[in-house]
Amino acid sequence: MSNVANRAKFIKILLLHIYLNLHLQVYPKFNLVLLYNVWIFKVKQKIYFDIKNLLFLHVCSNIYRRKEDMMEKIDINNFTLEELEEYVVSLGEKKFHAKQIFKWIHKLKVIDFDEMTDISKSLREKLKENTYILTMNVIKCQISQKDGTMKFLIGLNDGCAIESVFMKYNHGNTLCVSTQVGCKMGCKFCASTKEGFERSLRASEIEGQILTVERYTNEKISNVVYMGIGEPLDNYDNTVKSIRIINNPQGLNIGARHISLSTCGLVPNIYRLADENIQCTLSISLHATTDEKRRDIMPIANRYSIDELLNACKDYIKKTGRRISFEYALISGKNDSYEDALALAKLLRGMIAHVNLIPVNEIKEKNYKKAKEKNVEKFMNTLNSMGIVTTVRRELGSDIDAACGQLRKKYIENSNKL
Repeated sequence: MSNVANRAKFIKILLLHIYLNLHLQVYPKFNLVLLYNVWIFKVKQKIYFDIKNLLFLHVCSNIYRRKEDMMEKIDINNFTLEELEEYVVSLGEKKFHAKQIFKWIHKLKVIDFDEMTDISKSLREKLKENTYILTMNVIKCQISQKDGTMKFLIGLNDGCAIESVFMKYNHGNTLCVSTQVGCKMGCKFCASTKEGFERSLRASEIEGQILTVERYTNEKISNVVYMGIGEPLDNYDNTVKSIRIINNPQGLNIGARHISLSTCGLVPNIYRLADENIQCTLSISLHATTDEKRRDIMPIANRYSIDELLNACKDYIKKTGRRISFEYALISGKNDSYEDALALAKLLRGMIAHVNLIPVNEIKEKNYKKAKEKNVEKFMNTLNSMGIVTTVRRELGSDIDAACGQLRKKYIENSNKL
């Protein structure tokens, strides 16, 4: 072969190489096939590509890209009923079909549009073409041999993983749901902050945890607590939207008074929540009686003082008429003294409040130990004697990774070893 021919061959290979590098990440499926063909050609020591071929490939890639753009669909689970009504009308259909679709997805939990038998085939085809029904997979489920508590590691469509905890009580089944993948808040006693923050969940992914667990267990969930991974009020819009979807009578129809939302204390959003006209129970992660102690275990205390937090709580009580639950994780030697109990009673005096004492989950990275049982009982009795209704949270799933973030943390650690 002449030098000219070799030079031409080299230029063609170089151009092809540049082309593939530029487009491989944009069109992965297309170029996997293309790379395979190039490899076959190289093995046979033949070069089939010239400038005309490259231009042709560029056109093909653009066609493929447009096809992928057309394949981008809407997560239909993420619509509230009102939004779904608007969307159905935009498809040229009657508004009442939205209630049928909403019921099929959220109450009957179907995952295929063809199961919606009271909807016309033409509408089902439109839905298939433009939307998809969200499904999430159970990566792992741990079951407590002590009390039947089930800890779920749930996979999302982008490869992220979150946790949900299914708990059985005499008053019904409760699911603890996550609102974010990871958490920004950095509370030192919580494992969910250890792997950092990735993203907030959509409303559909929050409600999707309920649908996924109900399908898996074949049991009805009657109570939902927003106390899983993430800070619900840091994902404010999606959190509130998910509550409205869960509460809707056409869907899961879980009463607002059976929904609890826990926050570390994002003061501005507590004021916002008070104006939402949602009758859910607000739980405040307090965990200390002075700003100094609270700053030591909860970074959010550097932004908002206890006084600012309690003023927001008083506003919430005034506007909603709802009692607030204050969560207090008892850490041995840090916040479990008799003096701490007296200070807490003084802070909450005159408020419609309930204190939920939580024996802290021991985390090996932190030197936090559970308060001794006698100290827990003394703390509770002190508060009750001063007119503050106080209970100790029932400890569930102690033989599994039931504490928030523990199962996901192990999953990420094991994945990194691969």
